[in-house]
Amino acid sequence: MGAIDIVIIILYFAVIAGVGIYGARRATNAEEYMVAGRNLNFFMYLGCLAAVILGGASTMGTARLGYEFGISGIWMVVAIGTGVVILGLFLTKKISQFKVLTISEMLEKRYSKETRLVSAIVAAIYTLMLTVVQMIGIGSLLNVWLGWNLALCIIIGGGIVFLYTTLGGMWSVTMTDIVQFVVMTVGVFFLMLPLSLSKVGGFSALNTNLPSGYFDMGNIGGDRIFQYFILFTLGLMVGQDIWQRLFTAKTPKVSKYGTVAAGLYAYAYAIVLAIIGMCAFVMLPNIEDTQNVFAEMAMISLPPGILGLVLASVAAAIMSTASGTIIACSTLISNDVVRRFFKPDISDKNFIRISRLTTVGIGIFSIICAIWIQDILVALDVAYAVLSGALFFPVIFGLFTKKVNARAAFYSIILSAAVILAGLGIQGITATEPIVYGLVVSLISIILLSLYPTKKDKGEMDVKVG
Repeated sequence: MGAIDIVIIILYFAVIAGVGIYGARRATNAEEYMVAGRNLNFFMYLGCLAAVILGGASTMGTARLGYEFGISGIWMVVAIGTGVVILGLFLTKKISQFKVLTISEMLEKRYSKETRLVSAIVAAIYTLMLTVVQMIGIGSLLNVWLGWNLALCIIIGGGIVFLYTTLGGMWSVTMTDIVQFVVMTVGVFFLMLPLSLSKVGGFSALNTNLPSGYFDMGNIGGDRIFQYFILFTLGLMVGQDIWQRLFTAKTPKVSKYGTVAAGLYAYAYAIVLAIIGMCAFVMLPNIEDTQNVFAEMAMISLPPGILGLVLASVAAAIMSTASGTIIACSTLISNDVVRRFFKPDISDKNFIRISRLTTVGIGIFSIICAIWIQDILVALDVAYAVLSGALFFPVIFGLFTKKVNARAAFYSIILSAAVILAGLGIQGITATEPIVYGLVVSLISIILLSLYPTKKDKGEMDVKVG
C-alpha cells in the first residue's frame, strides 16, 4: 500500500475510536449502555442492524465463496438476509411487547429462571464465537495489508474494537455503526464492484473467462445451501446480537420495516461480494489462502487513495459486527447471569461497571480464541450450529403459544445442545447432520414434555397465563 492508503486507514481507525469514545458520554444507565435508550429512528436502526449482520464472514467469506464457486457463493448471506426478513415480518411485533434487554430475559418471562440461565449460556457461546469470527476477519485484513504476523494483527484490530465498546456500550456501537454502514456501502457498492469489473473487462469478460459452473446458482451444492438456511436463517431469528438491535428501535414500526430493509440490503450485498470474488478468480487464479480474496483483489485493482477507502470499508463491516457481538455477549452474562442470580439488587452505576469489566474479559478471551482457530467460516459454523438447534423452537413456541411449559423449554435446550455438540465432535464441526438432529430432538422433547405435564408444570402454566 502507498503512504496515502495507510494514512486513510489510520485516520479511519482514529475517527471510529473517537466516535466510540464520544458515545460513552450517553451511556449513563443500563438501558442507555445496552439498548441505546430504545430511541433509534429508521435510518439509524437500519444502519446499525445492517452493519451487525454483515461482518467479516459475510464480506470476506462471500468473496471467498464467489472465488471458489461463482455466483452460488451468495447463499450464505442470502440465508442471513432471509432470516432477518422473516424476523421483521413475523416476529418484531411479538418481540416489541417484551420490555427486556435480552432474549433470555424474555424466556424467563415466558417459562422460568432456569430456562433463562441455560439459554443465556447457549446464546453467550454463540455471540462469543461470532466475536471470534470478526477478530479473525480484521486480523486477516491487517495481515494482508501490513504483512505482519496474523496473531499480532488480531490483537491490534480486536483491541481497538473492544476498547470503544467497553467505554460506551450500545451508544458507542450505534454511533460507530452509522459511520461504518455508510463507509461499507460506498466502499463495496460504489468503489470495489465497478473497479473490479473494470479490471477484468466487464461482465462479458467474466462470462468468457470463468468456468460455466460459476454461473450456476446450485454450483456450491444443495447440501451446503440447505446447511446455510438451517444455520443462518434460523439462527438470525433467535440471535441475541440481532434481538438487542430490535430493542433499540424507537417504535415497533421502525423495528419492523427497518429489519426488513436490512434483510433486503443483505441480498444486494451478497450478489456484489460474490461478483467481486469471481473477478478475483480471473485476476488471481492461484491465491494460496482464499480467505484473503477480497483484500488481495483490492490490492491489485484499486489506485492509491481509493484502495485505502475500500479497505477501510471492509474494516468497517468487520468492526461493526464485532462491537455488536461483544456487547451482546456482555449483556447476556452481566444481565442474565450476574445480576439475575448473584447481584439482584445491584445499582445502575455498579451494574455498568460490571458490564464494562465483562466486556473487557470477553474481548481478551475472543482474541485468544481467534489466534487459536484462525478460520472464519469454521468459527461461524460452530456459533450458528449451537444457537439454531438449541434455541429456535423454545423461542418460537414461547412467542406464539401458551401451551409449552417451562420444563419442556428447559430440557429442550439442554438435550438439543448436547446432541449438537456431541454430533459436531463425532462428525466434524462442518457437518450439517448434528444441527438437524438437534432441531429434531428439540422439537420432539418440547412437544412430548408439554403434552404430558406434571402437576407442577400445570401450576406454573396457570400462573404464567394469569
